[in-house]
Amino acid sequence: QVQLVESGGGLVQAGDSLRLSCAASGRTFSNKNMGWFRQAPGKEREFVAGISRGGSMTLYTDSVKGRFTIARDNVKNTVSLQMNNLKPEDTAVYYCAVLTAWGKVNVDYWGQGTQVTVSS
Repeated sequence: QVQLVESGGGLVQAGDSLRLSCAASGRTFSNKNMGWFRQAPGKEREFVAGISRGGSMTLYTDSVKGRFTIARDNVKNTVSLQMNNLKPEDTAVYYCAVLTAWGKVNVDYWGQGTQVTVSS
């Protein structure tokens, strides 16, 4: 069992930056591929970014490439999402997740989510 707790969401203006953090429980964090997803009102939850176990590989959805950066610290059991140049369309609840396998969007565990609101 893995527990994930997100933090760092909030209300910002377009063009601002925000950094989300996810703290994971358990001693096997370094063996897990991690990801961030988001769900906007009235829309399906979508994959945003993923990072491999050791952090050497990352994936991003096209709409955030060049603006968002995913990173992890396997000593502190955390994964972060640095979001720069935020746009109103980035408004969503952001979820940290343990990916079932690298390259897949299947999820084994979800966090509770943190709200990000970007005003224009």
